[in-house]
Amino acid sequence: MGFKTDLSNGIISLVISLAVTAAAARSETDDDWSTGELLAAVGIASFLSGYLTSYFAK
Repeated sequence: MGFKTDLSNGIISLVISLAVTAAAARSETDDDWSTGELLAAVGIASFLSGYLTSYFAK
């Protein structure tokens, strides 16, 4: 496992999390957070989670 594997795990986590969050954000009607801010926060957290989990699981 190398950098490419860790990076791809981070990207996979990012894509899945953004897709689920975007679908859930469309169904909500209240505007406490803007969708862009919400997706940015989820994107950063999910990428780091996927990447670091793969990195430290070795």
